[in-house]
Amino acid sequence: MRLWSLHPKYLDTKGLVALWREGLLAQKVLAGKTRGYKNHPQLIRFKCTKDPIGAIGFYLKEVALEAKKRGYNFNTRKIQRINNKIKIPVTSGQIAYEFRLLKCKLQKRDKNKCDAIKKIYKIRTNTIFKKIPGDIEKWEKVR
Repeated sequence: MRLWSLHPKYLDTKGLVALWREGLLAQKVLAGKTRGYKNHPQLIRFKCTKDPIGAIGFYLKEVALEAKKRGYNFNTRKIQRINNKIKIPVTSGQIAYEFRLLKCKLQKRDKNKCDAIKKIYKIRTNTIFKKIPGDIEKWEKVR
């Protein structure tokens, strides 16, 4: 499971669709509707909010908005609740790490998308996240 801190606009189509599916799975996990992935490190930051379901809903809303911009129609009725007042901190080191990881994935999967994001230096996050100074997050499994 990879719930990117990065704005979904940087993902290729395959990555965007995978993010939607994984976000919906995360929503099920946070709602206690599945046995697997309960202790997945990617979920820690959502679990630490006052409203984990609303937080993942806000996250998914941003993914769906990006999909709509690209002409896709993700079923937003699957989002249980959206709490757009939540801001989750994410470190600058985490953002840089994820951006490098994404570029490596895109180099193999979608060279055009990779070339397009290589020129980006001010990296945006999904709207739910607020960038703060720091190293890679402790929950990240560095490759």
